[in-house]
Amino acid sequence: MMKKHENLAYSAVGLIALFLILVAFNYLASLAAARVDLTEGKLYTLAEGTRKILRGLEGKVKVKLYVSQSESVPVPLRSFAVRVEDMVREFKNVAGDRLEIEKYNPRPDSEEEDTAQLDGIEPQQLFSGEQFYLGLAVSQLDRKQSIPTLAPQRERLLEYDLARAIARVATVERPLLGLMSALPVLGEKFNPFTRQGSEPWVLASELKRDFNLRQLSFNTDSIDPEVKVLLLIHPRDLPEATEYALDQFVLRGGKLIAFVDPHAYFDQQPSPMPGIGGGGTSSTLARLFKAWGVEMNPGKVIADVVYASGSGQRYTPTVLTLNRTAFNRDDVVTSQIETLLYAFGGAFEVKPAAGLKVTELVKSSPNSMLVDNVVATVSGEPATKGFVPDNKARPLALRLSGKFKTAFPDGKPESDAKKANGKGDAGLKESGVENSVILVADVDMLNDGAAVDVQEVFGRRIVVPSNGNLAFAQSMVEQLAAGDALMSLRSRAAAFRPLTLVREMEASAQAQYFGRLKSLEDELQKTTEKLQELQKARGAAAKTAQILTPEEQREIENFRKRVAETRKALKELRKNLRQDAEALVFWTKVANIALMPLLVVLAGLAVFLVRRRRHSPA
Repeated sequence: MMKKHENLAYSAVGLIALFLILVAFNYLASLAAARVDLTEGKLYTLAEGTRKILRGLEGKVKVKLYVSQSESVPVPLRSFAVRVEDMVREFKNVAGDRLEIEKYNPRPDSEEEDTAQLDGIEPQQLFSGEQFYLGLAVSQLDRKQSIPTLAPQRERLLEYDLARAIARVATVERPLLGLMSALPVLGEKFNPFTRQGSEPWVLASELKRDFNLRQLSFNTDSIDPEVKVLLLIHPRDLPEATEYALDQFVLRGGKLIAFVDPHAYFDQQPSPMPGIGGGGTSSTLARLFKAWGVEMNPGKVIADVVYASGSGQRYTPTVLTLNRTAFNRDDVVTSQIETLLYAFGGAFEVKPAAGLKVTELVKSSPNSMLVDNVVATVSGEPATKGFVPDNKARPLALRLSGKFKTAFPDGKPESDAKKANGKGDAGLKESGVENSVILVADVDMLNDGAAVDVQEVFGRRIVVPSNGNLAFAQSMVEQLAAGDALMSLRSRAAAFRPLTLVREMEASAQAQYFGRLKSLEDELQKTTEKLQELQKARGAAAKTAQILTPEEQREIENFRKRVAETRKALKELRKNLRQDAEALVFWTKVANIALMPLLVVLAGLAVFLVRRRRHSPA
């Protein structure tokens, strides 16, 4: 009996000791807490750029988080709301006391709902008809930034959106944005060619809301040091001195966004020949591109049969309707862009100079080629005649990053008199720190005619974006103007998986069809030429009172028959091209949806049969 009591006592003491050890271990662990992010894509690990913004806060920043707690909110939305709260807490862990978090539950007809509406938070409508709030407001002193709705569709950019809002309220003044353009982006009172004025582009009006927009002269030899970000649109006939000013601007750390174009459709210039219509103009940065390892042929536009617009007689392979498969989904600038209208634009060839790195933002499909400007606006069947894709995807928009070197090693281009006196300006030869430049090979995408639909409703001018063109331009300006910290942020992993394999298979199939199409067209051309020769011979024979032999007449009839058959084959070929592309998409989707469940069922049947065989009596 005594032995039994001793064993119980030892057991009790052991349990108490184990409990005390666990408590002590948890206490010590809490003093030196270590957070480990084991999620795929590091969802809870903040980027270094975000940490830099939070550590550099001066004064307290308040974040008001509005989240509806109703049970009627769908589970996916509630899960995303938890994700938002976790992200905000991560911000708090880094910023410490400099970031204050307040959470509100805006119930219907409550003071919290009134506060949310005053802060610019917009309700989201649920299928049940109820309203759901998920947004936040960031403020410091009298400066405030609101994110009216936090949507799961922008989960990739959640960290970027929060960091940007905090960075904006922490900045006293709006960023200064320089604008240099050969086009009337800010509007004009009188155009001598059209003999009328024009309104500012919608792009300019949008940029003025977030930036102090300053127009710079197109003829200048220096750029004001106050300008940190410069938007260059269509540098047509750019003076060499101005190109030197851009070179020095980049070398001293200025951020440049340049839109060039081999065929600016909306910049029609009058022809020097009377009675002959003018055409679109071209622009480039010849010396800068050469120094950076970039080439854009100013006489060629990109034609792409994968992203071509229109159908029938309006089918135009040089007017591209780009979708998300053409965009870099890992870059903040293009992560959330769904579609772009890219009309008569060019393409880049890039072999970056030493010290530079290239990031493609937008690219063509491999089923594309460069065509001459003179046929840029051709549509319908003539637009595909002679189309030979070169199976090469080309960058249409890109970012160059790194240390740039001057395109003017001999210094500032001066007049002959100044050169003789030896008074030339040597200028900077290389950037002291890493910098970024964004290049886009299309200007028309920024024009109102390609970017927005303008409607008159009850006497008011209503502007509705018709694609992502303006969002694309604004995103670039915003990222470069936000500073190096936000520029370093990238979008996170996405749940969407585009059918890129389908696109590649479509491109391969189209390449084969266009090869066959070209051979048939060549055969048709040769047959037609031979038929014309025989018909001419018959005409000459008629004049000399000679009659063609029956064999010659049969040959003419055979030629006519081959012409009809070839044209029929071409028609059938175009029909098969469309049907095969549609079937390819359909069966690929069927395989993606049904293959995995089928494999699971087969695996289950296999396991069942194996177990049954093992347990069956011999």
